[in-house]
Amino acid sequence: MSSLAGDWLMMERQTFERFVRHELPDGDPVLADLEARHLAITDPGRSTLAPLLSQYRTRKSYLLQGPALHIFVVSLRCHHTCNYCQVSRQPTGHTAFDMAGNAARHAVDRLFEWPGQDLTIEFQGGEPLLNFNAVRSITEQIVARNATERRTLRFVLASTLHDLTADQLAFFKEHRFKLSTSLDGPEWLHNANRPRPERDSYRRTLEGIERGRAALGEDAVSALTTLTRRSLEAPEAIIDEYRRLGFHSISLRPLSPYGFARKTRDRNGYDMAAFLRFYATALEHLLAVNRNGYRLEETYASLLLSQLLGPFAHGYVDLRSPTGAGFGAVIYDYDGQVYPSDEARMLAAMGESRFSLGRVDQPVSQWLKAPAMYQLMDAGVAEALPTCSDCAYVPLCGADPIDHFARQGDTLGHRPTSDFCRRQMGLFDLLLERYENADRQDRKTLHDWAFRTGVNQEDALDAAA
Repeated sequence: MSSLAGDWLMMERQTFERFVRHELPDGDPVLADLEARHLAITDPGRSTLAPLLSQYRTRKSYLLQGPALHIFVVSLRCHHTCNYCQVSRQPTGHTAFDMAGNAARHAVDRLFEWPGQDLTIEFQGGEPLLNFNAVRSITEQIVARNATERRTLRFVLASTLHDLTADQLAFFKEHRFKLSTSLDGPEWLHNANRPRPERDSYRRTLEGIERGRAALGEDAVSALTTLTRRSLEAPEAIIDEYRRLGFHSISLRPLSPYGFARKTRDRNGYDMAAFLRFYATALEHLLAVNRNGYRLEETYASLLLSQLLGPFAHGYVDLRSPTGAGFGAVIYDYDGQVYPSDEARMLAAMGESRFSLGRVDQPVSQWLKAPAMYQLMDAGVAEALPTCSDCAYVPLCGADPIDHFARQGDTLGHRPTSDFCRRQMGLFDLLLERYENADRQDRKTLHDWAFRTGVNQEDALDAAA
């Protein structure tokens, strides 16, 4: 059972049915638990909804800040030819797919029109280092403007890290950048998933990680893995590779329904049941790694556990209701188009531009009136959606209308056949059962994941994003 604000309680079904029939006697400890967690009121004359409403406001507090994540896509060019690429990368010689002209200047203007005090600026591609001049120029414009705006800024670069130079690393150190890269596992798997003509992707990635760590610090480089069909055969090998390389977080990310990933689904894809079986095996191996004294968390599990075990919302865009698209993130594309999420940008690259908010030379007030925002608002409140409204996990989950449109052709989606819902419910079920049945050591590990004990929370969120 769960409350509006995310408090929850496990009980036997027979006890639950007695509760529904008002048969639990005064003084019953289960009834006391229910009242303490805002799931019941025993005396309307003495009880108040104020604590529940206060907790609800706390859990939805991200709505007051506007988008905190601002993604600048400075180039679609990339060295890789990954079959699961979701961003429709372009060959390295096609500079027409670089951000140029006034697009960057207008995007910086729009960034400061939003009300948020804490802003994360992330540079993406393709490979953003192929247009490093734009990364440098945009960063310098933002820093100069912030001398009067006085916002709290965080800079992130999502890159293969293959072509890092000393000059680039000095710039990243000056502006305290965090680096995020892709590492799909051991060499045989990484090279198969992320091919280069020279077949040296794994070696170059490790060299980039080491250069980044040496210049910026051990905790300045995070990584995530994208899971193909062959990845599902090697959960322990993937996790052991991250441990061997000194990472303390790993993000086990299933394939997306965008870009080249959709075209190669028959070769690389799998159903959600296969992913959940993989994840259950990976979770047990991760807990064993932690029992043996090495701290290693799975970032998405940490996000879900923080929702289950904590009163605060982290604002991760996929777990927001109202949806994080447009309300928690904004994407400034290389060509000056603006989107409410990276997934909306990917759909546009596939020919479906209905979620475009407009262009960077238009004010934010105009974007907020765009038809796309009305679509997102209509389908973006999970508590009001069919099936979601009856789900015990809805206070802890999100709506994600763009994902449902991409998979099912409809922003509301059909929840009983939704991969998004199967993933969320499957992982919540798995983590809740594992937490409830864990011994003291494993429960402490899961609790530490939830509250980021020893792990930088913002870095873990970057890795998950």
